[in-house]
Amino acid sequence: MIKKLPKTNDSELFNGAGGETESWHAFEIMAEFVSATEKLKEITPAVSIFGSARTKQGHPYYQLTQEIARALSDAGFSVISGGGPGIMEAANKGAFAGVGPSVGLNIELPFEQHGNGFQDIDIKFKYFFMRKVMFVKYAGAYVVMPGGFGTLDELMEAITLVQTGKSRKIPIILVCKDFWAGLLDWLKNTLVHEGMASAQDMELIQLIDDPKEIVEAIFKHYELTGFELTPAERKMQLYL
Repeated sequence: MIKKLPKTNDSELFNGAGGETESWHAFEIMAEFVSATEKLKEITPAVSIFGSARTKQGHPYYQLTQEIARALSDAGFSVISGGGPGIMEAANKGAFAGVGPSVGLNIELPFEQHGNGFQDIDIKFKYFFMRKVMFVKYAGAYVVMPGGFGTLDELMEAITLVQTGKSRKIPIILVCKDFWAGLLDWLKNTLVHEGMASAQDMELIQLIDDPKEIVEAIFKHYELTGFELTPAERKMQLYL
């Protein structure tokens, strides 16, 4: 038998024994969305760069990320990173020295994450899913450097959104071929072989290590359509 919930007033909902309720968090989510949208709506064309927060300065991955971000920035792109240390810092640092804006989508975490000092636009998020929406919503391409679980999460989300038609098709570029070789072999030899993904899905991914070639690949993708969203794509982005 379903029990009736006790009656409460608005004050009890917000300040009751259990503290804030889930429904009240909706207002925080709305505030994050509105604030981020206002700050990011003018940054296109933009490229999101992902990679490990644990990569140290001086590491080849760090140096390469900085070069890629600088090349993208000088080509007129805004560069979006997670705003933290490691690869994120390298991306912001490279873009900060270039022409296009350096954007950091920072997340509140109990460890690892702290904002780097190379951000023209600094946005802080409490909610992971809202931050992930912004990475996709304003990116014309994904550049994915070596990274851990968070990087893999972003990569798979991007592939899934494009593959299912929930997002427009954008270049998804993996950098450092040796690092990604094992994953790509597994995707082809297991997922595709078992029929859980199609061979066409693998075509969504590009492997490019040279910064200049990465910039060229992104421009090539948009040379016929341009970077401006069509009305249909704008509507699609509303339902990410």
